[in-house]
Amino acid sequence: MNVHDPHLGKDLTGHGSTGKIRISEIFGPTVQGEGALIGMPTVFVRTGGCDFRCSWCDTLYAVDPAFRADWKPMSADAVLNEVKKLTDGAPILITLSGGNPAIQPLGPLITQGQKEGFSFAIETQGSIAKDWFADLNYLTISPKPPSASTSFDADALAACIDAANAGNGNRNSSLSGPAITLKFPVRDEADLLFADHVRKLHTGIPVCLQPVNTTPAEPHPDGQDGVDLDGLTARYRWLVDEVAKRRLFDVRVLPQWHVHVWGNLRGV
Repeated sequence: MNVHDPHLGKDLTGHGSTGKIRISEIFGPTVQGEGALIGMPTVFVRTGGCDFRCSWCDTLYAVDPAFRADWKPMSADAVLNEVKKLTDGAPILITLSGGNPAIQPLGPLITQGQKEGFSFAIETQGSIAKDWFADLNYLTISPKPPSASTSFDADALAACIDAANAGNGNRNSSLSGPAITLKFPVRDEADLLFADHVRKLHTGIPVCLQPVNTTPAEPHPDGQDGVDLDGLTARYRWLVDEVAKRRLFDVRVLPQWHVHVWGNLRGV
């Protein structure tokens, strides 16, 4: 189900009038480990707070209100300064993640950062549309499938896509709006059927499929940091076979490469 956080109140949709961004962590430089930008050098700005609670969430520290005391309210200037410290001032792709970063007031950060040569990507589930989506360089929308135990709102997803394309009329053009990708986590056949249904609602937008990392983030005694790599690899192989069998030749099947390399470690 969708989870509204009663502890966040107005903060859930923008921190009232404070304009502060609730930050869970800022880390990098590293590389994007999944989706259409896989392998691209980036700094992650992970926000705190989410309007969903996925059953297999691997970033509960940025979702669960129990961690709210660890989330630091920061201005756009402060966030950008932290990124500059990590890159010695060199412009880089900034990936806005969460939680759900769409609940945060990120417009000023994007505007200011782009003036200084930074580019911006966001990863969101497509439940909340913001007008500043149109200012992004990359918009990855990841509708949550049945295995996440959340609900899907087709109108909300459409509103997010419309917000990104506002004023240009040219879908998915990086010259007149963000490059949009639909990214679907897939755990089983029901998830794959969901992904196929939703992508057909928005033809022309590139689609990535990736196997779900269902293992909790707590370290295991065997030292694998809570990741069943054999199981994750098996799900990837299954997904490749299903895509071939169903002739879904207009999608990309990608692993969560950072999970294979670093497990569920934070800050990488």
